[in-house]
Amino acid sequence: MKVLLRFNALAAMDGDGVNINRVSDFEQLRFDPFLMIDEIKSNDQQDFIGGFPPHPHRGVETFTYIRKGGFEHRDQMGNVKSIRAGDVQWMSTGRGVVHSEMPLADAHDGLHGFQIWLNMPAKDKMRAPIYQDSTHRNKPQQSNEHGATLRALAGHWRYNHSLDGIDGPIQGLAGDGAIADLMLNEHGYGTLNLEHYHTAFVYIYQGEIHYVDEQGLRETSGEGVLLLLDAVELCHFQAEACGAGLLVFAGNPINESIVQMGPFVMNTQAEIDQAVQDYQQGLFGQIE
Repeated sequence: MKVLLRFNALAAMDGDGVNINRVSDFEQLRFDPFLMIDEIKSNDQQDFIGGFPPHPHRGVETFTYIRKGGFEHRDQMGNVKSIRAGDVQWMSTGRGVVHSEMPLADAHDGLHGFQIWLNMPAKDKMRAPIYQDSTHRNKPQQSNEHGATLRALAGHWRYNHSLDGIDGPIQGLAGDGAIADLMLNEHGYGTLNLEHYHTAFVYIYQGEIHYVDEQGLRETSGEGVLLLLDAVELCHFQAEACGAGLLVFAGNPINESIVQMGPFVMNTQAEIDQAVQDYQQGLFGQIE
């Protein structure tokens, strides 16, 4: 695979003192339709015990994937769900959602999870919110003979040029968004066909992988690195001796300018001001 750009996750804090690693781009939109990837990875409860008390969103889609531990989700639509290891959750927030995400009391071995933001097209930003999760759905995955396992989380995935593939439990993400967890054993490798997408990138959460950069040089990157890929080429992933785990992202750009302020992602400053006013006036509703 060819890597066009490399980004390092930066330490940040959100919610009630939750420590996260974050890669975001709300200005140049190089990951369009994706805007932000937050990773929470700690065995120390003090890094995440405060969770994310009630807060609003408008104009953005949030996608949560848990690998270890879990959160309880609540929102003003009446959804109350425990999102545990292997589960995914998606909210197309549209005109407004208020929700909370708090660590599960029975999750004692730490927490490892992700929250991903996707932009929404202007025409959809004020539609009614949509909620889905995989707690009662199949979680499809496929393995090859070379030590690679692909767990489809959202969208459609296929190997090489084959038309066969697997669908994630969540469909309908903005920008045809697709997300998968690719797990590679020691020196494991696998190839994905992403040529039907314009945007493709990976976030390495464990181990190291080999790749070729834009100058044709062989490189290695490890945990906390996002690699923006040339989606036209077949994407061949190969792990080092320690194996690797990476989230794979694909989608098609929305190609709209945005204005972002905190949990709101709109197209103009006037729309941001209206979102703040609507929330302050209680028009988003509240969690019961």
